[in-house]
Amino acid sequence: MPEIKVMLIYEILGRPPEHIKQALEKFTDDFNDKKGVKLLSKKVHEPKSLEKTKENPNTKNLFTTFAEVELELENLDMLFTIVLNTLPANIEILSPSSLSMNNFDLSQILSELTIKLHKFDEVAKVLAMEKSNLINELNHLKQSQPQLNISTNVKPKEKESDDKEEIKKESKENKTENKEPKKKDK
Repeated sequence: MPEIKVMLIYEILGRPPEHIKQALEKFTDDFNDKKGVKLLSKKVHEPKSLEKTKENPNTKNLFTTFAEVELELENLDMLFTIVLNTLPANIEILSPSSLSMNNFDLSQILSELTIKLHKFDEVAKVLAMEKSNLINELNHLKQSQPQLNISTNVKPKEKESDDKEEIKKESKENKTENKEPKKKDK
């Protein structure tokens, strides 16, 4: 199989601007140390201040930048390895114009992809469980010690049947309130 030339784009967000540019420079320079990878060119752009938007009001003093990296890779397996391990924002295969591979190589690449996805899934599930446990502990703390000012911005999850019962109860209360005659103030 001929060598593969690719253009990858990597983005970074953070502060201060000098730090994110330096981190991206170091990250792209590390391609020189990888076996089967040849760094052909790179361009790290100057950081820009992130604009404050309605959706993201907490962007004060945050900066973003990106790097364009052109690599020459030994084979398609190396391309998949780099993509899975470095997660570029964009990938463009510059050459060759067409690629072919046998079933064994494709199976091997897909197996690596599956393993990586399972690891991500495992981490996501563990983090979701830990978040849920922390929220439950904080809510318990808030109930047992109301003098503490703890904000999670997350309402505790209740059982679906409890939610339905609460809705029915509120609905009955509203109907009862509507039936009672209003008292006039004198």
